[in-house]
Amino acid sequence: MLMHQLLLDNAERQPSKIALRWVDRDMALTNTQAVAAMERFAGALHHLGVTKGDRVTIFAHNGMDYLICMLACWRIGAIAALVNVKFADQLPYYFADHTPSVVIYTHDMGEPVRAAAAHAPSVKHLVCMDGPQEKAHSLPELLAANFASPPDPWDEGAIAHLSYTSGTTGQPKGACLCHEPTVRASRCIGERLRITGDDISFGPSALSSSYQLVGNLLPPLAVGATINVMGRWTQSTGYAAIDRLGATFLVGNPPLLEEVLTESRLKGRAPGNLRFSLSGGGPVPPTLKMAWRDELKIPLVESYGQSELGGFVGLGFPDLEMDDDKLQRVGPALPDKEVRVFGPEDKPLPVGEVGDIVLRGGFMWGYWGKPEKTKEARRGGWLRTGDLGVFDDDGYLTMRSRRAELIEVAGTAWYPRDVEEALCRVQGVRQAALVGIPDPVLGARPTAFVTLHSDAKADRIALKKAITGQVPYDLEALVVNVVAELPMTPTGKIAKSELASLAVSGRLVA
Repeated sequence: MLMHQLLLDNAERQPSKIALRWVDRDMALTNTQAVAAMERFAGALHHLGVTKGDRVTIFAHNGMDYLICMLACWRIGAIAALVNVKFADQLPYYFADHTPSVVIYTHDMGEPVRAAAAHAPSVKHLVCMDGPQEKAHSLPELLAANFASPPDPWDEGAIAHLSYTSGTTGQPKGACLCHEPTVRASRCIGERLRITGDDISFGPSALSSSYQLVGNLLPPLAVGATINVMGRWTQSTGYAAIDRLGATFLVGNPPLLEEVLTESRLKGRAPGNLRFSLSGGGPVPPTLKMAWRDELKIPLVESYGQSELGGFVGLGFPDLEMDDDKLQRVGPALPDKEVRVFGPEDKPLPVGEVGDIVLRGGFMWGYWGKPEKTKEARRGGWLRTGDLGVFDDDGYLTMRSRRAELIEVAGTAWYPRDVEEALCRVQGVRQAALVGIPDPVLGARPTAFVTLHSDAKADRIALKKAITGQVPYDLEALVVNVVAELPMTPTGKIAKSELASLAVSGRLVA
């Protein structure tokens, strides 16, 4: 199955049903209109010389043109290469990495796009979504010309989608996802979440993330549900849009879901028709799951995935979990993937033992232009996630830590999540992150950074005292700092490598 075929099938079954909506401008397309828009865009790309396998960079804010551009790339066999607009100063790296022939961008990104393209010989055309601009085609004019689209190359095994890793452990790598395994994974995700054609999704996270692809786009597209995307999210406007549109599920990251919780408290109710929320981009504090359960009466389903997957390693069910001791778990593996926890020499570990999370089944073709990195990640036929986790006797997976974030303190391994979640249980704490700072005696000094809710007060001594006895470590070595904010990645993860650098320099200490 091809990704865009899902839309074509919906147009045959329910031509007049709303397929896509851009919330910011209240712009909606029916299935039939979306197919027509995809064909026009495909014709424009074909006119610019884009053929099967060519990379088309999309460098834009969330919007309808973004969605249709992705579909058009898939339709003609090109590769949609997505770069987050927050990385404007790094565009030369991305262009050099995936060598696009065409770059589609929004008008406010014109300057960095032109500057990067001037040193990227692969770039043949720039296309501004919003009209004429220096050295760029006007997308509206190209679409108005109504160029004919080429025949569909129909290759299920072809690379369709290239999105970048967060770069938390080095330079971002372009993970290449193929049509068939990604559609199969998305169908499994939709079945796990019990998504039907009556559902209405809502996704305000950046479309440049593969999390949007397999959370907010393909699963609802596979069953003919309506898809909403939003670009300019704020706590109040986002809540209002979810409520007004009757969204039945929300796809976000932990900070965004916390904002929905906060606004729900202010309004005295949860948004309208929500039956569950889906979280990705980083571990969800059990306290946040508990608050959604107890206050909003809505399940917060945690996903665990990576850009490399085109799916999820593990995923929960859209049910309320009443056992507090089980809130840290993600969920079982999905049927399209075989997930194992390996110990030394790649031997599967028994239930209850922490080891390296690996999987086989559907995952990325590889990293674009990085055969050695691809070989390393896919060693022995298993995708190496770089994460440590554990299965319980229910078959549920809990992600314990990135291996690179494990902290060795005087010979003892500290899992940052233990300390972070203990701190998040303290009244008034909003976020917590633990990193290791080089120390000549301990090897690494465990150093926690905490942000507080606006009306909360706490000091480092009180916070350290509050979690003493709640984690399996001697906290004598622990340093706790209260800060105004934590550095974040565009996908909503705490940027721990940046945090550690700031900590070493002393610039984050309150």
